Amino acid sequence: MSMRKIEVTIAIDTLAPNVISAFTDPVMLREWWQVERTLIEKKVGGIYTLAWNISEKGFGFVSSGVIKEYRPESLLVIRNFVYMNPEKELLGPMTLTVRVTQTGTSSSVYICQDGYQHGT
Repeated sequence: MSMRKIEVTIAIDTLAPNVISAFTDPVMLREWWQVERTLIEKKVGGIYTLAWNISEKGFGFVSSGVIKEYRPESLLVIRNFVYMNPEKELLGPMTLTVRVTQTGTSSSVYICQDGYQHGT
């Protein structure tokens, strides 16, 4: 089975720590992705879990992995990252990397999902 990689680099008019917070702060995740519940231990080896579309039937979507690298000012790497959606096959495991370089009041943001494959 071949592994796939998706990567993008974008410029955002914000400070680097704000970018990393968008991936780790429960309030920002709710505003951005409508994430309803989080369990994020902001440390190397910490759990990173997001859940949304929650109903009386359970969780609609869940993403979960383990934090491999964490620098609140510039880097978040999540390994063994898996995405679960009841309407699709499991997706993962993969590595999600968010790397930020700040220049003045703007940031260059590199995001990469690497090594993922479909499960069953």
